[in-house]
Amino acid sequence: MVTMRENAPACGLMKAMGNYDALLVVSFGGPEKPDDVMPFLENVVRGRGIPRERLLEVEAHYQRFGGVSPINQQCRDLIAAVAPTIDLPIYWGNRNWHPYLEDTLREMAGDGVRRAAAFVTSAYSSYSSCRQYIDDIALARAAVEGAPEVVKLRHYFDHPGFVAAMADHTREALDRLPDGLGDSARLVFTAHSIPISMAETAGENGGAYEAQLRRAATLVAAELGGDRAWDLVWQSRSGAPHIPWLEPDVCDHLLEVDAPAVVLVPIGFVSDHMEVVYDLDVEAAETARKIGLPLVRAATAGTHPRFVSMVSELLAEPEPVACSATCCPAPPRRRG
Repeated sequence: MVTMRENAPACGLMKAMGNYDALLVVSFGGPEKPDDVMPFLENVVRGRGIPRERLLEVEAHYQRFGGVSPINQQCRDLIAAVAPTIDLPIYWGNRNWHPYLEDTLREMAGDGVRRAAAFVTSAYSSYSSCRQYIDDIALARAAVEGAPEVVKLRHYFDHPGFVAAMADHTREALDRLPDGLGDSARLVFTAHSIPISMAETAGENGGAYEAQLRRAATLVAAELGGDRAWDLVWQSRSGAPHIPWLEPDVCDHLLEVDAPAVVLVPIGFVSDHMEVVYDLDVEAAETARKIGLPLVRAATAGTHPRFVSMVSELLAEPEPVACSATCCPAPPRRRG
């Protein structure tokens, strides 16, 4: 059970917390030992018709790191950091691996929780980064007798806490470049690519995923001061070749970028997981090494103090308006 409590919130937060019995951290999940990897991947792609060969390829990425994704431990670290800042018990449930959302909601019901705020470890609008989590919560609640009501907190891509955390980590990365390169390095913001059809329907009116990412990148670059050049590119494509996804891919972009050095900023992620540590720290780093391009990667928001405080600040805000039923619709399932 991941349930923590500490009595140290501000008065405004105390008032807001009166609306909730608990905080529920909702995340993607990831394997924590070699034998977990293939069952986890099968959960992720269930119903999508992904070839077995592709699963074996991705499994090898995980096994390179001992079969362990960093995301679960980063969730534990975030919960431990947030706990002293709020006056609520904290629970944790995942979409694709233990602890599963359904099991967590059953535990919450048994503990007498009736209304919880959900903090999702995804900051943006799209089917996969928002609507699917809403659907997962609904399915888990339907499976649990007496499950608590769950209110998803708002998107936080433009929250000052997230922006400050990413700006600080980007400064640290710039400082790690060889002497003299930090001032002229180009920022390359990266996010998970999604099918163009999904990007076009993201949000209430479409296009929200890319627009929100560009807004976040703009805010982070502005925090650094000066006229810093930057790009937004994509990574971790996993779909069939004939289905168009957002481009350019980060590795393709690195081959074309005109800059003396690059800092990769994983703006689309709030914590490390395999798409960060393999696709950026292995594949993108190897691409840069082959062409002699100095490159470093900024950390994700993780447990940066401003990101941690952001969670309690979101709890103190007025209750968010629920997304409409037509927001971020599920993409049609295609074979091939």
